[in-house]
Amino acid sequence: MNGPDQRIVITDLRIPFLRLVVFFVKVSLAAIPAAIIVAFLVMLLTAIIVGLLGDGAMFMRRWTY
Repeated sequence: MNGPDQRIVITDLRIPFLRLVVFFVKVSLAAIPAAIIVAFLVMLLTAIIVGLLGDGAMFMRRWTY
């Protein structure tokens, strides 16, 4: 592999329909726990920011009835 680089262009990709369906089902099932983990991390980050900066009372007007 000491020679010059070669460029390769893929012109066709044949995937059976059932394999593609199984792949997308696996991806969608794997996305559920990933979304839960990301939501937990966002919630944790938001809690840390609110804990450091306060509840925003000095920036927002409180409505009293």
